[in-house]
Amino acid sequence: MKFNELGLESALLKAVKRSGFEEATPIQAETIPLALEGKDVIGQAQTGTGKTAAFGLPMLQKIDATEPVLQGLVIAPTRELAIQTQEELYRLGKDKRVRVQAVYGGADIGRQIRSLKDRPHIVVGTPGRLLDHINRHTLKLGTVQTLVLDEADEMLNMGFLEDIERIIEKVPTERQTLLFSATMPKSIKQIGVKFMKDPHHVAIKAKEMTANLIDQYYVRCKEYEKFDTMTRLFDVQAPELTIVFGRTKRRVDELARGLEMRGYRAAGIHGDLTQQRRLRVLKAFKNGELDILVATDVAARGLDISGVTHVYNFDIPQDPESYVHRIGRTGRAGKEGMSITFVTPNEMGYLHVIENLTKKQMSPLRPPTPTEAFQGQLDAAVEEIAQLVDENHLERYQKTADRLLETYTPAELAALLLKTVTKDDATEVPVKITPERPLPNRHSKDNRKGGGKRRGSNRRRDNNSNYSRDRKNKRDNYSKDRKNNKNNSNSSNKSGNKNNKRDFVIRTKKK
Repeated sequence: MKFNELGLESALLKAVKRSGFEEATPIQAETIPLALEGKDVIGQAQTGTGKTAAFGLPMLQKIDATEPVLQGLVIAPTRELAIQTQEELYRLGKDKRVRVQAVYGGADIGRQIRSLKDRPHIVVGTPGRLLDHINRHTLKLGTVQTLVLDEADEMLNMGFLEDIERIIEKVPTERQTLLFSATMPKSIKQIGVKFMKDPHHVAIKAKEMTANLIDQYYVRCKEYEKFDTMTRLFDVQAPELTIVFGRTKRRVDELARGLEMRGYRAAGIHGDLTQQRRLRVLKAFKNGELDILVATDVAARGLDISGVTHVYNFDIPQDPESYVHRIGRTGRAGKEGMSITFVTPNEMGYLHVIENLTKKQMSPLRPPTPTEAFQGQLDAAVEEIAQLVDENHLERYQKTADRLLETYTPAELAALLLKTVTKDDATEVPVKITPERPLPNRHSKDNRKGGGKRRGSNRRRDNNSNYSRDRKNKRDNYSKDRKNNKNNSNSSNKSGNKNNKRDFVIRTKKK
């Protein structure tokens, strides 16, 4: 459906056109008409489906820009999402002269107080900082006409339910409420019953939640093999813009540092970084100064970065919904994308649960050999050399070049150039990645023998005594595994052929 068929006013259509959008996404096409009628809506959609415009355009249309009072409130779980929502609402409401202000923790509250005195029409904020302003009486919600709860499931997971309820109590009961969530657990439905009036439920079906343009692969390997395998895949696939997901903050720090040590332009973001540092990293990634962003799920929630070609799940997520959010960072705006998930043998049950959710099987991917990775580096070097030849004027070097050719063959000079441009084998730089505690053993229905329930055994597997024993066994075997790394790699390649695994994929740039 076209945006001009949704009943939006000309100023908003002008902003939409300027943003380059013509066709509304499914969540936009179903939500906007309902919201324009003033109805409460519960929208179920993942990040990256255009939900900011789905609630933003109807809210902007309702706002009277001539009245300098607060008319719209958006509650978001993270600072990054609050900032991005504020930026998008500003772009969409620019022609109407709608003022939008973001408030969030980790930033100068004095500056936010001064901005709130300018009487913005819309405030976007995180629960904690919104409550702070309410308690300081620097934010009054008595004139709010539209309330939006964005990423509601994530806010509940982060323990914001009480804060959200306290904020909603300050908003007039005569209002429109729009709630958006990737999942629809019982707690979200209870919010709908408690704070909304006959809400209409708009759900994007599971098959629409994962883009068909995303090629999904998995690599089965041991924990200590992941990092070397991933860097070799980088060399072979030559991804243009990449996000790597790690399970913990320590994991993100180690991965980012290890990638830098091996010559990749990478940086990490997680919740312990200062707001300034996180924004600086995101800006560098968006501007092409970084090729690889390493992130935790929470830090990456709500990120809107165009042009991501590859997503690597260094750790498979425990929550299958998180997988949908992760791979949704690529394959946007009609472009193709690729996701690769590294799975240890005891985590295969989680992979099958994800496949059941997404209704799509991941294809097995054989890790590239060192020889194949080196060939990938050479191919990249040839591209770089061709670009350098095109960009540089070499006429004044020609005479000296002819003198070199009297002593050396063209093949020798070309080989030297390739050696200079091509980086050394990345795996020769030792990088230590601390092993993470393995996920509790999970059996999908497909893998259960006899169909019996395993809940009790899973709980017992999680207790401290078994975990300590598992860690001891893992430490005992870890050094043996590292010594036999080459042999294990060769045997895994042989077994991969028996299982008819697909070869690795080389994604070349289109001319």
